[in-house]
Amino acid sequence: MKNYKLVPMDRGHIKEIAQIERECFSMPWSERALEEELYNPQASFIVAQRADGAVLGYAGLHVAADEGYIDNVAVREDYRRQGIADDLLDVFVRFGRVNLAFLTLEVRPSNEAAIGLYFKHGFAQVGRRKNYYENPREDAIIMTLEFGVEGQSNE
Repeated sequence: MKNYKLVPMDRGHIKEIAQIERECFSMPWSERALEEELYNPQASFIVAQRADGAVLGYAGLHVAADEGYIDNVAVREDYRRQGIADDLLDVFVRFGRVNLAFLTLEVRPSNEAAIGLYFKHGFAQVGRRKNYYENPREDAIIMTLEFGVEGQSNE
């Protein structure tokens, strides 16, 4: 049984999400940047939250027309490998199957666990961005999951 539930991000989550950002990323989003996303109609952030309110992980999605861009999927180090990132990503994939032409994201080539997760959900490597990341300098692999017409309603 899971010890968390997935909920929409709210102001009460910001401080802990910012801490996860600092733990996971060399160029973390600030608390202010995260809070601004609460008012962005193109953004959707979801949180894996324990019953006591603790934030275990989160994921963010931006949508423009029928295109989805996954910003971050991040889980506290002490809660990794428990299916949390898988559950967070699954929410966006299910949303995408109904509402989007595709989902896309960037990932460090050195982040083998994340790449494996994205492949598991059907993403394919479609390109690279040279020197996209800093600290350390690294390319980004561009991964995309396309939703074909056959995935749409068959009425």
